[in-house]
Amino acid sequence: MNATSKDGTAIAYDRAGDGPAVVLVGGGLDDGAENAPLAAELAARFDVINYARRGRGGSGDTPPYAVEREIEDLDALIAAAGGSAHVLGVSSGGALALEAAAAGSAIDRLAVYDVPYPIGRTEEWRRYREQLAAALAEARRGDALELFMRLAGSSEEGIAGARASDLWPGLEALAPTLAYDAACLGDGRPPAERFAAIARPTLVLTGGGDDFFGPAADAVAAAVPGADRATLGDQGHVADPKALAPVLTRFFAG
Repeated sequence: MNATSKDGTAIAYDRAGDGPAVVLVGGGLDDGAENAPLAAELAARFDVINYARRGRGGSGDTPPYAVEREIEDLDALIAAAGGSAHVLGVSSGGALALEAAAAGSAIDRLAVYDVPYPIGRTEEWRRYREQLAAALAEARRGDALELFMRLAGSSEEGIAGARASDLWPGLEALAPTLAYDAACLGDGRPPAERFAAIARPTLVLTGGGDDFFGPAADAVAAAVPGADRATLGDQGHVADPKALAPVLTRFFAG
């Protein structure tokens, strides 16, 4: 299925289940496949929309890019859901969902998981964005992916293994969207003044066991009025749907 964003871009999505609407917003280098198992788990209780953000999978990509266009994409999905919806944003998709809530999107309840604001890494983040922009401008998609992987802590051995894998061409196809994720994260710090405008119940989640995502989540929770902060424990950056779905179900049920 497709929804049409305000600028005419077609946004591809899958839909399953019945009940209150939930829209899932994916993170970096994801065309919606990463959230598909969670969508299947939540579909037992909810009407779940899982979509490919612009420039990914079956979705279009109308230039020039702006975070506001991605907010309009999410608004189009919420409209397709019936006019309002709960939203889960994962990784950089959490930053996008937070920006949408701050901008007034029709979000009922908002949950975010492992939002990767690089707290305390301002200079490293600035260099990454500059180098990423240069690599993409020169169509060096593989180099852009390597920059991202190093930022995320991958070893040179791990990067070499990824380059040699069958998955690499698909990742290169998604590489231009790394700039979109970077734009959603801005200067690397949660924009406290904007997030103070969020007037929706908000749950800020991390998987636990990682010093990187915790400070970012704490900063987001401090910025959003009345936000709840929780840690699942023993979960990686891609959480087990059977661990995450019950937490989301309780929260979305209010």
